[in-house]
Amino acid sequence: MQKPSDPKGTDQHAPGAKLDAGKEPMRLILHAMPRALLEVGKVGAYGAAKYRDNGWLKVPDAVPRYTDAMFRHALREGIEARDEESGLLHAAQVAWNALARLELMLQSSNA
Repeated sequence: MQKPSDPKGTDQHAPGAKLDAGKEPMRLILHAMPRALLEVGKVGAYGAAKYRDNGWLKVPDAVPRYTDAMFRHALREGIEARDEESGLLHAAQVAWNALARLELMLQSSNA
């Protein structure tokens, strides 16, 4: 693991030092894709209201099931923009399912 360092070379104990060299610049996602992330958040909120907060983390055989859901929404997007039941964009549901499966895959591999 890389030792944290200041990208400007400032000593860590000097005023103004920030040990963030090599860390992910989250602004590249959060500031660049706010609309997309808000839509994905709506999918998460809909699921939490329909089931329970973070219940998706305990679904048996979750990765293949969320993979199937992702593909179903991707196919439906070719027919209609919004899901008939929820009114949410199929594209946002594709993204949510992709993120859910990725999270579960990373948790199970302890990557």
